[in-house]
Amino acid sequence: MDIKQIFKNNEKWVQTKLSTEPNYFRDLSKGQKPGILYIGCSDSRVTAEELMGVSPGEVFVLRNIANMVPNTDLGVMSVVNYAVLHLQVDHIVVCGHYYCGGVQAAMKSEDLGILNPWLRNIRDVYRMHKDELNGIEDEELRYKRLVELNVEEQCINILKTAEVQRARRDRDLTVHGWVFDVHSGKLIDLRIDFIKLLENIKEIYHLD
Repeated sequence: MDIKQIFKNNEKWVQTKLSTEPNYFRDLSKGQKPGILYIGCSDSRVTAEELMGVSPGEVFVLRNIANMVPNTDLGVMSVVNYAVLHLQVDHIVVCGHYYCGGVQAAMKSEDLGILNPWLRNIRDVYRMHKDELNGIEDEELRYKRLVELNVEEQCINILKTAEVQRARRDRDLTVHGWVFDVHSGKLIDLRIDFIKLLENIKEIYHLD
């Protein structure tokens, strides 16, 4: 891609916006009040706003390899904290996607250098669900199921945090687990029962 083309695209986008909404950028500069924190994968094929059909200002976005929420990652935890306590989002979405390179890499017994500590989180998900996953003979279906289970485990990691537990208690914050199917373009709600998940972990992770 020609980098100069990006600036041409930007100029066109600005003019298009101003032609229909003259105060668009003036209003945008006044601040943000998104209703959703979206945690997704850094994959270049999976753009949060586009797949949800939303505009700038409507979604607070965090993207990393394989949509992970490690509670020991201060960057991730800072985003969650800011979104929940300061932006007061009503929904947190963890969105994985099929054909995820990070999940695929984690399934291989291979030394990937600096990626090892990050992928270890996904490998731990496999370890926790190895009986189910090893029972799936079709490799592609096993891989897709790991994508789904990884989303569920990251939702659990979200629920482990004190600010999310308090927001759930005080203002009914909701956590969602989704998967984007790159092959079909469809967004799939895994319908994760986060209330049940929270009950299952409260004995150990109850913080509020």
